[in-house]
Amino acid sequence: MLPIFKKEINAFFSSLIGYIVIGVFLVLMGLLLWVFPEFSIIEGGYANLDTLFSVSPMVFMFLIPAVTMRSFAEEKQTGTIELLATRPITDWQIVGGKFLACFALVAFALLPTILYYVSVYQLGATPGNLDSGGILGSYIGLLFLAAAFSAIGVFASSLTNNQIVAFVLATFLCFFSYLAFDYLSRLPIFFGKTDDIVQSVGIAYHYDSVSRGVLDSRDVIYFLSVISLFLAATVLSLGRRRW
Repeated sequence: MLPIFKKEINAFFSSLIGYIVIGVFLVLMGLLLWVFPEFSIIEGGYANLDTLFSVSPMVFMFLIPAVTMRSFAEEKQTGTIELLATRPITDWQIVGGKFLACFALVAFALLPTILYYVSVYQLGATPGNLDSGGILGSYIGLLFLAAAFSAIGVFASSLTNNQIVAFVLATFLCFFSYLAFDYLSRLPIFFGKTDDIVQSVGIAYHYDSVSRGVLDSRDVIYFLSVISLFLAATVLSLGRRRW
């Protein structure tokens, strides 16, 4: 798994992919937090990072599929997937290495946003008057969300040899798994009966729960289950070449 991880990380940073992903995310978040009046912390008058944690999931829906789309689609397109399969490593190690590399790149993109926390920490009328526990919980939620979206993106990439198709499919699956169940719960067939159960199937329900600063074991189990499910589906998808 480690050689695959190193190979993917080197591929990200030996080209412009890694730098573009990190740069686009930081520039976009910087504009939203400090420049655009509708979202600006300065214009809002409150020292918090709510905008970062409310907007990041929407950005991740497009950013992470852009990172993961090449994972297997490019390998299939160039024919190197067969060479990779002949190495003395299992499909789980291949999938795990690619997943961890994609997740690590997104985590690298999040790391510089700590500067936003430091800035807001000092901007308050009383410096340090900030809910650090809630912010830590929100960062943990973002990392879980990034891991879930990375697993979905890697799965989508394993289904096709076209990177554009992989990007579109991953974006749709991320959007559906994050927001769709909230809207489905409002349908007459569910509303007032099982709407809470339907909502709990969606990622947004558990992300919002973790973002409140309370790390519930049910939310952790949910995210780990989603990640495991899509990674297992990716392994099955790769197994089709043997069938």
